[in-house]
Amino acid sequence: MSSHRIRLTVNGVAREILAPANRTLAQLLREDLGLTGTKQGCGEGDCGSCTVLLDGEPVNSCLVLAVQAHGHEVLTIEGLAQGRELHPIQQAFVELGGIQCGFCTPGMILSAKALLDKTKRPSQEQIRRALSGNLCRCTGYQKIVEAVSEAGRRLSRGRR
Repeated sequence: MSSHRIRLTVNGVAREILAPANRTLAQLLREDLGLTGTKQGCGEGDCGSCTVLLDGEPVNSCLVLAVQAHGHEVLTIEGLAQGRELHPIQQAFVELGGIQCGFCTPGMILSAKALLDKTKRPSQEQIRRALSGNLCRCTGYQKIVEAVSEAGRRLSRGRR
């Protein structure tokens, strides 16, 4: 199998990696870069646990080949917090009980970030639509929706 030199920016850091042509972005992030916040779930794009932002748009990294990310910017859950200070979306999830087992949380938070980057005060329907590609087996979704809504309020008031 041929390998390709992939240059991309991950969480603000320029990276260059030699990877096989069939390597997924999820594999590259987890195995090559050690960013295990990106979860491997179904491997078919159904569960959303591997969601990352590619140039600001949520993608299922299990369906994106690593070579497709060449020249692009990737944001993972590890790239949200600033040091020990959680991003407002992360903080809202913690405070409002939007986290149970945590497996779906990175994908949920990154999908929420993509929404809140475009719509500061989304409706519950907009939140539910934005998170529809992310499955959770623990929370029943209401607390997640409330956390995203609260994060939107905080961000619209100018809190990072």
